[in-house]
Amino acid sequence: MTRQAPEKTEDPPGGARFRMTFSPGMTVPVEAKGLLKIGEDATLDARAYELRRAGRTVRLERIPMELLLFLAEQRGRLVTREEIVERIWGKGISLDADNSINGAIRKIRHALRDDPERPRVIQTVTGKGYRFIAPVVEIPDPAVPVPAVPTPPPAPEPAIETGAKPRRRPFALAAAVLFLVTAGVFLVGQRWRAHATRPAGRLMLAVLPFQNLTGDPAQDYLGDGMTEEIIAQLGRVDPQRLGVIARTSVMAYKNTRKRLDEIGRELSVQLVLEGTVRRDADRLRVSAQLIQAGDQTHLWARQYDREPGTLLALQSEIAQEVVDEIRLTLGERRSRPDSPPPASAGTYAAYDLYLRAQYFWNKRTIEGLRQAIDHCERAIAADPTYAPAHAGLARSYALLGGYSGESQVEFMAKARTAALRALELDPHLPEAHTALALVVQNYDWDWETAEQEFRRALELNPNAATAHHWFAEHLAFRGRFDEARAEAERARQLDPLSLAIAVDTALIDYYSRRYDSAAAKLEAVLAMDPSFPRAHLVRNAYVELGRFDDALADIERDRAGAGGMWNASGLAYVYGRARRPEEARREVAQLLRRNRPGKTDPGIIFWAYVGIGDRSEALAWLEKAYAQHSNVLATLGVEPAYDTLRGEPRFQDVLRRVHLAG
Repeated sequence: MTRQAPEKTEDPPGGARFRMTFSPGMTVPVEAKGLLKIGEDATLDARAYELRRAGRTVRLERIPMELLLFLAEQRGRLVTREEIVERIWGKGISLDADNSINGAIRKIRHALRDDPERPRVIQTVTGKGYRFIAPVVEIPDPAVPVPAVPTPPPAPEPAIETGAKPRRRPFALAAAVLFLVTAGVFLVGQRWRAHATRPAGRLMLAVLPFQNLTGDPAQDYLGDGMTEEIIAQLGRVDPQRLGVIARTSVMAYKNTRKRLDEIGRELSVQLVLEGTVRRDADRLRVSAQLIQAGDQTHLWARQYDREPGTLLALQSEIAQEVVDEIRLTLGERRSRPDSPPPASAGTYAAYDLYLRAQYFWNKRTIEGLRQAIDHCERAIAADPTYAPAHAGLARSYALLGGYSGESQVEFMAKARTAALRALELDPHLPEAHTALALVVQNYDWDWETAEQEFRRALELNPNAATAHHWFAEHLAFRGRFDEARAEAERARQLDPLSLAIAVDTALIDYYSRRYDSAAAKLEAVLAMDPSFPRAHLVRNAYVELGRFDDALADIERDRAGAGGMWNASGLAYVYGRARRPEEARREVAQLLRRNRPGKTDPGIIFWAYVGIGDRSEALAWLEKAYAQHSNVLATLGVEPAYDTLRGEPRFQDVLRRVHLAG
């Protein structure tokens, strides 16, 4: 695939000749002749190379004009895409034909006000080509000049595609992709604002996973990273007018064959961005196209060929330039930031490793988190000044303790160091604020600082679904359930297919003692993915409802998959609550044999003793959990299982020490 030469914008002189030879044995006129009246209000003048509608000249670029002439001359006949490529670009030309032809057809339809769902001019034959179906009247004497209509020149419509020359900067690829995406989105938004059919509220956009065309699955991280980077950049542009669906939801459509209108309905979006990435030894190719989801109209498409080392080598500067361009588009005053420091030689290597780290982090498995940590550390070694790698390291360590069931003392110390270093390098990085919020919440129990950090992250990027999600959980831990539900709903709108958000939305119901609702929501998650670990917390709702057999059945199903210390603890807990003391004691004994002091989170054993009703042992293990800053202490104020301990002075003392009393 070679990059298409840019289209010329100037019109050729009247009477231009075109050679139109297609498949063997088929010939058409060598010269386009005369005036063609198309439908009720359009006139196509082949000699003047001009399209007029309602007496006004409609500007059409060279390739769309040639394609319109070709289709009009072949009216009524199916014209294949292969014929179009040969006619417009010639034999032996290799290009991204789908993008190029779709873009030209879209411009013709826009010029003629043709609806692709109910076409009056050009009919799409899916997988084959196009047919010109409008009624055409040929005016017999093309030499007779068409009288000019004394009308003022039309007001220029906002352009969908930009013709700006590529910037001579090492980050031209990413800047071009991100700028064209954002500019296209907002120019489309401006056009929609002029129509009564525009959906109420802000525009919603989904960036579908960029396809990896290398043929090597090990390179998937590159397309996934490009997807995530564009989501992050667009999410900060104008959250009041543009919402961007989070990565978790769009990744469900990786390699999908669903129609874009289906995806649009499922995600409640009006716009979709999709693209491809291919990396060879010495070059990187990226294509991107913005599509209106409802009618699948292509709004713009672009291709880029660059050296691999140019990919987001100066990420912070690119982000600032994109934001400046958006501000200009929105009519706001341009800000002038300080010039960013020059990137080190290892910046690209750091970014490449960071993309790999994000790929593994999003798996949300123990092994995935460890892989993410490894890649973040390697990225930092390549460029110690690359702030996102430090933030990624912080987020990975902050989650690892809870996922692995290991003591998080060492993990959280490393998470804090990494988060603070990220903020030192870039105080405006939302992911660093979110990571720090999680550390001070779960380890320091500093709820006020955690709330400030979550709010700062959301101020920097109001479209950050993870920040909304974790902040909703934070509010629930503090018993602020109405606020938590509102925040969870914002997270759900931005990431509608996220199972993690769905689970924690259900847990808000559980903590507020709405057990039936919590159980129903968690069952819905398990119906979608029976192996999703946190959804098995449905067992706790079952226990509160007295459905002990259902709780035990859930543990057995989960043991066949995830297993681990938490399942062993859960089994003891359910047996104890079901008043089956012998089985409960047996499970506790096994749990103690598997315990590794200093390595296993004491909160796991605390949970088992709560279930069997041994208050003395439970409170002893609660103290150990406090000493090792166990994650379970974050829920101490709202967890229903602890209600039997709330009258105990020792419990209340711990509650005060974690700043959750009252």
